[in-house]
Amino acid sequence: MLWFERYPFPYGQQLDSNFYDRTCPHLPMIVKYNVWAALKNDTRMAASLLRMHFHDCIVDGCEGSVLLDDTQDFRGEKNAPPNRNSLRGFEVIDNIKTDLERFCPSTVSCADILTLAAREAVVLSGGPNWNVPLGRRDGTTASEKAAIDQIPSPIESLQKITAKFTSKGLDIKDVVVLSGGHTLGYAQCFTFKRRLFNFDGSGNPDPTLDSSVLTNLQSMCPNKDAANSNLAPLDSSAYRFDNVYYTNLVYNAGLLESDQALVKDPNTAAMVNSYSGSPFLFSQDFAASMVKLGNVGVLTGQKGQIRKRCGSVNS
Repeated sequence: MLWFERYPFPYGQQLDSNFYDRTCPHLPMIVKYNVWAALKNDTRMAASLLRMHFHDCIVDGCEGSVLLDDTQDFRGEKNAPPNRNSLRGFEVIDNIKTDLERFCPSTVSCADILTLAAREAVVLSGGPNWNVPLGRRDGTTASEKAAIDQIPSPIESLQKITAKFTSKGLDIKDVVVLSGGHTLGYAQCFTFKRRLFNFDGSGNPDPTLDSSVLTNLQSMCPNKDAANSNLAPLDSSAYRFDNVYYTNLVYNAGLLESDQALVKDPNTAAMVNSYSGSPFLFSQDFAASMVKLGNVGVLTGQKGQIRKRCGSVNS
């Protein structure tokens, strides 16, 4: 048995990759098919599912709170500024949940569904496979403020981003490795536009950004408010899981400030260089960090619940 197949937790908690083998044996097939169908319809969905899983786990743990709709009792995470008009793929999780409720009702948590869907999204994009420890239960509340406070911003310093990771039990290596998830997907122009036109209030572009990349991005993201929601690829192979993200950073072609900052610090720069030269090493370490991420703040045993609908708490 591999170390991540049965992962010990503080206070006796424990997840197990075989958790649903008897109670819901169709689970892996149902998740895989739904994610495959979603990616066939929309290739951007791989990045969206991976990002949603991260945004769930980094805010008070992997307990499916990001999936909850607002209620009279709380304003949740969906409409917090880091997620509003940005997070997507909720319908994929809902479709999986609907299928599972047909085969094994009130058995599989939405938190586990989201964790498995993120893994399948990576695998179907050409990335590594890993055994996902299971047995999470769903939280019963969500907090807009927690999402605002805890989700890393693309314009925050590496020090602040690292502090948000370490507060969850992750480390500086996880910062570098999980940032590599930006090998998939796109970013809206408003998340990096200041690098193109008014970096640090200078009235000029970010001088560290490669000049050819700068010209290309300025054409995608003109300096107009109407262009804020335009999309630009996070790396040059936005639909394929590979190590091009790190190669771009080495050549000062990273899209987000938070990404390019990884080559400015000697501790993280050494790891960026290693992953740039070894796609195998990146894939191996990414799988390990994803297991660590999926273990953050989980609810097990009698804590939380198994939601019947991922967008709402059981009545």
